Amino acid sequence: MSKIERALTDANVVAFPAAATEAVADENVASIIEVLQDQLKLAREGKLRSVAVVSVSHDGGAIGTQWSCAHGDVASLIGKLTVLSHDMMAARN
Repeated sequence: MSKIERALTDANVVAFPAAATEAVADENVASIIEVLQDQLKLAREGKLRSVAVVSVSHDGGAIGTQWSCAHGDVASLIGKLTVLSHDMMAARN
């Protein structure tokens, strides 16, 4: 065993595989990425002043809300996110 191999073994370092594994295509993931890319494009072009996001975990057990907005939009966005969150939770059942 070389000095480098011994040092790695002693340090409990795990080597990464040589090549990344192929990711399985998933329509849901692709849809999320497409929506986010569309919003990023609009933001880069200066065409957005507010964005609201509702995130739902894979198992449906956790729902989060985030927003970035102009001062006057905050109440409207929070209200819409609340309604959307409740609708999503109800649809889960």
